[in-house]
Amino acid sequence: DLALFPQLTPVAIQAGKLLARRLFGGSTVECDYVNVPTTVFTPLEYGCIGLSEEDAIAKYGEENLEIYHTYYEPLEWTVPGRGENVCYMKLICDLSDQERVIGFHVLGPNAGEITQGFGVAIKAGATKAHFDEAIGIHPTCAENFTLLNITKRSGEDPAAKGC
Repeated sequence: DLALFPQLTPVAIQAGKLLARRLFGGSTVECDYVNVPTTVFTPLEYGCIGLSEEDAIAKYGEENLEIYHTYYEPLEWTVPGRGENVCYMKLICDLSDQERVIGFHVLGPNAGEITQGFGVAIKAGATKAHFDEAIGIHPTCAENFTLLNITKRSGEDPAAKGC
């Protein structure tokens, strides 16, 4: 059933290339439809990889997840005063698997670029510790993923607090 696969042009291109290699090149590699980076290009972009929070809870159980999240203000929004706590990001982590990231979500400018940049890491099995150990590029929106420390479980306010 094709409805089970992401309906995205890059997915179709990858699946087609791999099919051609299997048919004519002796390859056995099939397209991996798990953790496909996806972006919605609206005025405030949204990017995601992996599971939504709701799907992660249904699959793993809320008690087996740690969800890190924060609001942030992009640097380019500070001068024109576009508003704080509009942009948002979160990582959904599987506690039973060394906090492997099973959901990546970002809402803000350049979300597509951010999501593509983290796509390989998530595909490779990145954990929260990998994000914590990474050195962020300051001042970028993506840097905030290396600084996430507020969990939903903690009840702390995820509002932006400056750089």
